[in-house]
Amino acid sequence: MSKYYVQSGTLRTMITARSTGKAAIWAVHQAMQQVFPVDGIVPGDQDQPAAVLASVVCVSEQGFDRDDAVQLSTMNVVTQWNEMVNTLDRLERMVNQIA
Repeated sequence: MSKYYVQSGTLRTMITARSTGKAAIWAVHQAMQQVFPVDGIVPGDQDQPAAVLASVVCVSEQGFDRDDAVQLSTMNVVTQWNEMVNTLDRLERMVNQIA
């Protein structure tokens, strides 16, 4: 796995992931957890304002503010994140029905 520098709007984070796309999804997950805690746990310092995402998510293995960073549409990444969360929710419901 590689280390990626991910930024969008006020969000700047380092993520270890298998690809730029997966790093972007995890960064969006961190941002979304601030306002929509999926597991009921709100991470981070509650005295800091929530990260605000821009229209693109920039991902680089070299560092922040790189001209050569991969740029992904934030809406596409959020859509992928939403699909992941919905899939996990369906799996959890299936497991609970079996138990």
